[in-house]
Amino acid sequence: MDNSTTFLLAAHGSRHPEGNAEIENFAAQWRERHPNWRIEVCFIEHAEVLLAEGLERAARGARQVLVIPFILNAAGHVKMELPAAMETARANHPEVSFQCTRHLGMGREVFAVLQSQLDRLMKSLAMPDPQTTGVVLLGRGSSDAGANGELAKVGRWLFEANDHELVDLAFTGVTWPRLETVVQRQARLGMTQICIVPVYLFNGVLIERIKAQVERLRQHYPQIAFALGSYFGFDKGIFDLLDAKVAGRELPSGGLLECDGCKYREAAESEHLHDHSHTITVSAVPVHAHGQGVDAHDHQHDHQHAHI
Repeated sequence: MDNSTTFLLAAHGSRHPEGNAEIENFAAQWRERHPNWRIEVCFIEHAEVLLAEGLERAARGARQVLVIPFILNAAGHVKMELPAAMETARANHPEVSFQCTRHLGMGREVFAVLQSQLDRLMKSLAMPDPQTTGVVLLGRGSSDAGANGELAKVGRWLFEANDHELVDLAFTGVTWPRLETVVQRQARLGMTQICIVPVYLFNGVLIERIKAQVERLRQHYPQIAFALGSYFGFDKGIFDLLDAKVAGRELPSGGLLECDGCKYREAAESEHLHDHSHTITVSAVPVHAHGQGVDAHDHQHDHQHAHI
C-alpha cells in the first residue's frame, strides 16, 4: 500500500476516557496488522483531536486521505459534521484527495460479531431452551429512523438464524423502547432467561449505565436469569471489515458519503441549520427527531408482536 495515502479513523468519541483510549489501542493493533500503512485517529466529540485537526494531520505529506467513519450507524454526525469538515479540508488542501468510505454499518460482518456474542451468552447460561430465552439487542438510539432501522435489520437476521421465540430491540437513549420496558414485556410473555447484547464498539459511559440497569433488573426479576454481553470493538471481524473498506470493496462511487445529496443535508446547508433536528412527517402527523412531537411519547400500543 502506498504510504502517500493516510487512513483516518473518525470515531464518535466518549466522555469516558477509557473508551477513547480503547479506540487508540484498536488503531495501534490495526497498525500492527499493516505496518506499512499510515493510520491516524480523530474523534467527532469528547476528545482532544477532533475532526478538523484529524483531517489536517492526515493531510500532511499525503496525496490521498481516506476517512473511515468508525461508527456503527450513520446519523447526524456522519451525515452532517463529517461532510462539512471534509469540505473545509478540501478547501485547505486542494492538492490532497479526500475520500470517505461508508460507516461500519450493520452488514453481515457485524451480524457475525453479534451472533458470536449471543452464542457466548447462551453458553454462559448453560444452553437453555431458546424458546424460553429472550434476546434483546441494545443500541445507542438515534433521532435518525434509518439508523434505528439498521439495528432492526440485524435483529431480524438474528431471529432468522436462531430458534429464539423473542428477539427485540431496546435503546439506551433518544428513541424507544428502553431496556426496562422490553424486559418487562419478555417476562410477561414467559421468558425465563434473557440475553442482552449491547451493540457498541467500545467502552464508555453508556456501557457503565447498562451494567447498572441490568443489575437493577436482576433484583427486580429474581426468577429470570440474565446474561449481559459486552462491547465488541476488538473482535477480529471488525479488523477484517476495515481491511475490506480499505481494499475498496465498499467505497461509494466517487468516494462520497451515502448522505451526499441527502435532502436533510441540502436543506440544512441552504438554511445554515446544523442542529440535526429534522422533522419527519408520517400520515401528516409531525414527529420531531428528538422526541418533541405530538406522537413522540405516545407509546400506549401493547407491543403484541413477538418478533422484529
